[in-house]
Amino acid sequence: MTSSDCEGAGEVFSVGARTTAPSVGSGQALEDSQLRSEKDVFFRRPTFLTVSAQLHLEAYMQEHPKVWTFAPTFRAERSDTPRHVSEFWMLEAEMRTHTLEEITALVEDMVRALVRGLGKSSFVEELIIARRSWETPKASESAVERESLKARWDNLTEGSWPRVTYAHAMELIQKSAKFGASDFLHKPEWESGLQLEHERFITATVGQGKPVFVTDYPQAIKPFYMLPSAAATSQDATRSTTVACFDLLLPEVCEVAGGSLREHRLQHLTASMQSRSSGHATGAPGAELDRGNLPKSPEAGDNLDWYMDLRRFGSVPHGGFGFGFDRFLCYLTGLGNIKDVIPWPRSYGRCDS
Repeated sequence: MTSSDCEGAGEVFSVGARTTAPSVGSGQALEDSQLRSEKDVFFRRPTFLTVSAQLHLEAYMQEHPKVWTFAPTFRAERSDTPRHVSEFWMLEAEMRTHTLEEITALVEDMVRALVRGLGKSSFVEELIIARRSWETPKASESAVERESLKARWDNLTEGSWPRVTYAHAMELIQKSAKFGASDFLHKPEWESGLQLEHERFITATVGQGKPVFVTDYPQAIKPFYMLPSAAATSQDATRSTTVACFDLLLPEVCEVAGGSLREHRLQHLTASMQSRSSGHATGAPGAELDRGNLPKSPEAGDNLDWYMDLRRFGSVPHGGFGFGFDRFLCYLTGLGNIKDVIPWPRSYGRCDS
């Protein structure tokens, strides 16, 4: 439980206590007014189920060069798709580093080691045998064929994984749309981000079956804590400053990991938080604020004084990433729906166990 929304999307589950409970088997639902009444307030401030452990891992990183956690994560995203659930497991890590390349190399080495280790076991053979009993004409519509699984695993362990900047990816997508090579449902625009269809285009054209790292997204569509890219000032007046971050895209399932360098300088972090509060995407570093006048980030809630103190009393260049375990498992097994790799999946509109 936490009082901050690390990702800043506002898609959090609120935590509260209730004084009365419906009788077992009554089917009585807890009314929203019950949760919001003052008598049911348990903590002194709004509290949520965590969407990420990143902010707290940064505190541990101050003492230990590399830290990680593997735990359930909760997102109140109203999406009922084969790629989304409300509760999933995520591996998160923070490390002292000056470069984004060191983080992406760690992610790549980690995935390779995991897949190679599984390849030496009987897991793949057992998976293929099991799939023979799973597959039906209906199931084959969404699941990867048995013959494609080996190629999928080989592409994870052989050869290098392509890297492409967001700017280059957007250029490729816009050119494809302009000349009619692709008919995208969502118009590709600089500050609109990459939609699923755009990510699949990148994995197909740039990755050609391999994972792809997309780096340096616009600052305006990323959280406040990310460090600006080395060449942060765009020469194109229509494009905003970028940040040193990445998404790892896998064919079909697309984003499975994301990370960044963190803003470790107090004044720059303060400026970023101020600019977000005022509705602007960028801001110039200013004077340090008094403790009683700490900036409030609309993305992470108003309890960030402890996070600011991590910079106030000395910090080091660092970064980290989050890796979605369930979505990766979905990719390895070739199943078309993430709910099929979770024993009791909870998703929008469904929590029956």
